Amino acid sequence: MNLNSISAFQDNYIWVLSNDDGRCVIVDPGEAEPVLKAIEQNQWKPEAILLTHHHHDHVGGVAAICAKFPHLVVYGPAETQNKGTTRVVKDGEKILILGLEFSVIATPGHTSGHISYFSFPYLFCGDTMFSGGCGRLFEGTPAQMYQSFKKIDALPEDTLICCAHEYTLANMKFAMHILPEDIAIQEYYCKVNELRAKNQKTLPVTLKNERKINLFLRTDDVDLVKKIKEETNMLQPEDCFAWLRSKKDDF
Repeated sequence: MNLNSISAFQDNYIWVLSNDDGRCVIVDPGEAEPVLKAIEQNQWKPEAILLTHHHHDHVGGVAAICAKFPHLVVYGPAETQNKGTTRVVKDGEKILILGLEFSVIATPGHTSGHISYFSFPYLFCGDTMFSGGCGRLFEGTPAQMYQSFKKIDALPEDTLICCAHEYTLANMKFAMHILPEDIAIQEYYCKVNELRAKNQKTLPVTLKNERKINLFLRTDDVDLVKKIKEETNMLQPEDCFAWLRSKKDDF
């Protein structure tokens, strides 16, 4: 399989997974034009679209792409039914595309019905997990997002996190602010800074990497808990997660 990312809007990535004969699946096409251009350039043959949630920057291109390729099956959670989804899927379902079995994982938090799709090694997690961070809680709760992160953390360490935005540098600036003496965070921040200075992409990333540098996966970390103790005595992992998200919102 070949993993491709198409840039859209200011910082979105639309993922396209293609096989050697050009058949492909498109993930969260918020914008149609760059996708249709890439399809033409690569001579891809689209077979399906996967939607993670209902926000416009993830679904805005569906109608135009389906107008060009009316045979496409559009998979998505119930919240995307009016966004072009033709087959609603839910947690625990398995779907077969391009000969790959994708597991549907409920990952609420960013939206109440957000889902992710996993076919090893690829995890298409929309706006749930970002490299070094997590999505804003527009509809869900910190506890929901914490549980969504636990589900992702249970996947193999060489899982490729294919998130939908280039937020890595901002997330690592926040991580440096919280734990400035953490060596892994320092090193990754420098690496990301260099990549972005050259306008290069930081994604996808491995789950192994995220376990080292993503504070939202380190809610039981001794150094992080010590930092949080300076402000609060609520030290359950869910509380630590909520504290982090609150601090990131105001950063």
